[in-house]
Amino acid sequence: MRRVRFYEYGGPEVLRVEEAEAPEPGPGELLVRTEAIGVSLPSVRKVRGEGGMALPGLLGGDVAGEVVALGPEVTGFSVGDRVTGLSFTGSYAELATVPAFLADRVPAGFGAAQAVALVRGGQVALAALATARPRPDESVLITGAASGVGHLAVQLAKLQGVGRVVAAVGSPEKADFLRALGADEVVTYDSESWGEPVDVVLEGVGGELLPRALAALAPGGRLVFFGSGGGTVPAFDLLAGAKTITGLTMARYSTTQRELYDRHGEQLWELAASGRLRPAVHAEIPLAEAARAHAIIEARTNLGKVVLRP
Repeated sequence: MRRVRFYEYGGPEVLRVEEAEAPEPGPGELLVRTEAIGVSLPSVRKVRGEGGMALPGLLGGDVAGEVVALGPEVTGFSVGDRVTGLSFTGSYAELATVPAFLADRVPAGFGAAQAVALVRGGQVALAALATARPRPDESVLITGAASGVGHLAVQLAKLQGVGRVVAAVGSPEKADFLRALGADEVVTYDSESWGEPVDVVLEGVGGELLPRALAALAPGGRLVFFGSGGGTVPAFDLLAGAKTITGLTMARYSTTQRELYDRHGEQLWELAASGRLRPAVHAEIPLAEAARAHAIIEARTNLGKVVLRP
């Protein structure tokens, strides 16, 4: 099979397409012949050397495709099922292993790229909203609002009745896209002001943006942080503003909040089937051109999900 690997840290140019043996599904795993593979900012950062991934590196991420083999102890799935899920050990490949507990069947009528754009990003967005619990009379600001997670979070916040949703992005060219999805306001990171303070921030970017996101909170506000970029904030700012930050990782959330995680999955399929939630696919790019997909993410020009096609 073909897969993408990197042997040194760097930009998109370090990604290499190579031939490799097909992986064997372990206990509780599905072997999936991939039809669509999600590309994300965390993966781009890992190639850059952020996060300390060992070399040579294999990237994990969300995939969709057909189950071709079952590992020991797998129940509830059969060969031939169309699924989407998370692969930890090499998603940029024609065949990938997916833990069964992180897999969802793809309902009839959904394409593979649409499934990849919907489920993982939607699960993160719903988990962040469930953690923050915004009320209808409150306001929510979402950073990385045009990303695979962010553009779904904008829509889901409005569907949950949030009165004011502010989308924060890197460039004004993304404003029309986000307003069409329901954003009430769009601000750019370099704006002097992000408008009136908000009650909740969903922060998925990190780095230098994290302190700015915290400053956007009104007194007593709460920030949910799920970004891969790290960042630090002065503890006094939390104390002085009676603000809170909650970290969110889906590995923990999907196990400690399993019933809610499963309900969220059902909700996402229902909302997308009805047309009330619109997962956006920015581009579908051949697996052999993974470097081009990473370049799009690095340039922060994507509107929605970037997808690789084997």
